[in-house]
Amino acid sequence: MDRLLDAASSGPVFLRQLEIAELVVQALRDGATRFRRYDLHAFIVMANHVHVLVTPRVTAPKWLGPLKGFTGHQALRILGLSGAPFWQDESYDHLVRDGEFERIRRYIESNAVKAGIVASAEEFPWSSATPGGSPAAGQKPWPHFTGFSN
Repeated sequence: MDRLLDAASSGPVFLRQLEIAELVVQALRDGATRFRRYDLHAFIVMANHVHVLVTPRVTAPKWLGPLKGFTGHQALRILGLSGAPFWQDESYDHLVRDGEFERIRRYIESNAVKAGIVASAEEFPWSSATPGGSPAAGQKPWPHFTGFSN
């Protein structure tokens, strides 16, 4: 499934937009630091999906619902759309077993490398692998991006 999502050859790829990608990164960080809903260990914002590795401090509906609700509402405002859902209803969560934490963190942070977007994980600005985890002003995550595929 990840290979299909990473290819992003069709369907909405709104997370490629600088303002929306930054919004999602900031919301992920706020969930950990400002609202203290979880400990954020790793994340990456890809063109059409997001991976996160967290240790929750509250139940999933109390952190994932607000996260998706806020970012979805703001993203639709940025796009000038209304009435349509931004995120899919379902999410895929997994219990991290002993000894799998580092493998999963590396998997998340190397997602853009695996997709062929960057040569090293640290180059992708919408990832916890990047120092600071946020882009430089005016930087775009996909230099070859020319528009949306709907």
